[in-house]
Amino acid sequence: MDSGFAISRWEVAVLAVVDKKASVQDQYRIQSDNRPSREPIKKRLAVAPFMLTFFIMGFFWAVFSGKFDLFHIALGIGSCLIVAALSADLLFPSKIKPDLILCWLRFAGYIPWLLYQIFRANLHVLYLTFHPRMMELIDPKIIEFNTKLKSDVSRTTFANSITLTPGTITVSVSVLGKLAVHCIDEKSGRDLPGEMELRIAKVFEE
Repeated sequence: MDSGFAISRWEVAVLAVVDKKASVQDQYRIQSDNRPSREPIKKRLAVAPFMLTFFIMGFFWAVFSGKFDLFHIALGIGSCLIVAALSADLLFPSKIKPDLILCWLRFAGYIPWLLYQIFRANLHVLYLTFHPRMMELIDPKIIEFNTKLKSDVSRTTFANSITLTPGTITVSVSVLGKLAVHCIDEKSGRDLPGEMELRIAKVFEE
């Protein structure tokens, strides 16, 4: 009686496991049927982002290359075509929306202000370089602060703007928005994050 009872208990346990496994498989099958198809989706090449990226790359190639013979022009066009085809969606989304155009216009308005700050910082570094007490005035340090900017593109713009300004270099940017900046002296990092952060936030409406 005991052995028969034990066998029946094992049978019940096995049947329960099988039923549970079947129910789990049924649930998984239902979820799989509701999922979108995993068939490869062909990526369409958007014309407007591709053309804009191509002309932007071509402009900078012409400015920095300075070589306009047939051989180098052919290389430049080929390179710009490849870059535009591979990375057009990095600069522009698939559809050019009015908000994006306004953002680029605001960014274009930010550039003159940044160039002015670069010019001022150049004068300050020049002052430090030729000052008789240069070694006393130069006091390199790393400052850390949190930025209020939220998006990756705005933080990247902020970090690059700091680096482009002589006397300061962005060392790191954390995912939480904490920046570490190397400054040549106390005055160079005094205004950070300051007006630069506010202007970039206005550009990207953050």
